[in-house]
Amino acid sequence: MLKIENLHAEIDGKEILKGLSLTVGAGEVHAIMGPNGAGKSTLGYVLGGRPGYEVTAGSATFNGVDLLDLAPHERAAAGLFLGFQYPVEIPGVSNVQFLREALNSQRRGRGEPPLSGAEFLKVARAQAAGLGMDAEMLKRPVNVGFSGGEKKRNEMVQMGILNPRFAILDETDSGLDIDALRAVGDGINRIMRAPDKAVLLITHYQRLLDYVKPDVVHVLAGGRIVKTGGPELALELEAAGYAEVAA
Repeated sequence: MLKIENLHAEIDGKEILKGLSLTVGAGEVHAIMGPNGAGKSTLGYVLGGRPGYEVTAGSATFNGVDLLDLAPHERAAAGLFLGFQYPVEIPGVSNVQFLREALNSQRRGRGEPPLSGAEFLKVARAQAAGLGMDAEMLKRPVNVGFSGGEKKRNEMVQMGILNPRFAILDETDSGLDIDALRAVGDGINRIMRAPDKAVLLITHYQRLLDYVKPDVVHVLAGGRIVKTGGPELALELEAAGYAEVAA
């Protein structure tokens, strides 16, 4: 589904990704762990098409299509979702308004008819209920006044509504208490565990992986994948740290 080969990328002239290669197949969950500054978030931003991140070499294809040749909105319409470590606030724009416009924009990009207001509200309320989020929060401005946990739940609601084929989740566990972590983990499993979908989880810690069991764990250090293993690798890293594998 996602194939990255020898990817090099920089920001402000500083190279961050230095020959990263990675393949994620349909139906798989891959976790990427690594020390601060290794390039984990940069990888997510590059795949999502965030401005300012320049690819200088290598390739990234999504279902056989050159991902790097697509504009960010085209990547989203193709089924790519990027969950942020720090979801932004959008004052003056309600969740309902934002999400309906986002969903219908993607549907138009795929040649599908837009959802009516009533149809959309039915979908939105179902996703909010699945994440244990009060449906009244859908009426509030996007993430304004939300706690860290509420922002992450809200982002999972967004993911459920958009129903992507491939989710890149950048430290979704950051700032979550135990109950919120469980709810978010359950949400990821409910929305993304399917034979035609895949997930790339970027995380520092093992705890999210207790709820979202990865098929493969990678260690990213110095801008490239330096070690790959099964779920047991995350436990080893939790116990011993990154010093040995990142050396």
